[in-house]
Amino acid sequence: MNATGGGTPGVGICAVVLAAGEGTRLRPLTERVPKALCPVGNVPLLDRVLARLAGLGLTGPERVAVNACYLGEQVVRHVDGRATLSVEPGAPLGTSGGLGNLRDVVDGRGVLVGNADAYLAHPSLPPGPDIAALLAGWDGETVRLLGEPADAPDAPGTFSGHRFAGFSLLPWRRVRELTSEPGDLVRTVWRPAEAAGELEVVTFEGTFLDTGTPRDYLAANLHAAAGGNLVAAGATVDGRCTRAVIGAGAVVHGEVTDAVVWPGATVRRGERLHRAIRAGVDLTVAG
Repeated sequence: MNATGGGTPGVGICAVVLAAGEGTRLRPLTERVPKALCPVGNVPLLDRVLARLAGLGLTGPERVAVNACYLGEQVVRHVDGRATLSVEPGAPLGTSGGLGNLRDVVDGRGVLVGNADAYLAHPSLPPGPDIAALLAGWDGETVRLLGEPADAPDAPGTFSGHRFAGFSLLPWRRVRELTSEPGDLVRTVWRPAEAAGELEVVTFEGTFLDTGTPRDYLAANLHAAAGGNLVAAGATVDGRCTRAVIGAGAVVHGEVTDAVVWPGATVRRGERLHRAIRAGVDLTVAG
């Protein structure tokens, strides 16, 4: 799909991936690796977002930007020229401040904003086409959110009976008003647009998890494994694995069930890792 505003010929689209967050709820995992680089199904979350954007025709530094802050040097090395980088000094600027800091990059275009920690999986569509409805027929003026139907449609934080599912589409006229002051898009863009009758929610017909907690992070990995085992090339496994995700260079001599073993991590002989994440040789986080 060519990512242009379908309702207004010539309305260009760029993309921004928000990858600056500290991932405090995922600590101590995120004391070693920024949340955006935590692997799900042996693929860093950031790479999953970039692949989804590529599926929409959005690739390269002219069309895609990534912000970074916490452990930002790891994000910079990982992006390696695939996108424009915005490294925020000090503390993260939040979703609004981070985007405002990139106004000169957006430069008059509509912008598809994706959270690096969003795990999305459609039952029949590949990444990119699975969220193409968010762009289809866009008029270049309204704010669109990708949403998942909420269990309680009137619960706080919902939009038209949906909870936000990781991606929003914003017109330039909303972005140009943003500053680099710390803030979040809920307050600076989404709720004001909703109050003005200028917000639409597009339902995502698949599985969404924000991976922000160990429980959801583990659930995303197990969903990616689809009830089996995902074992990366270069892993050494002579133990027993059941519904497990094993990273590159990992060594598994023990038993792993409904669990994730990070790249280079070890599960010793006699150990039983169940519903948990193992990093290194000594860090285990219950999921």
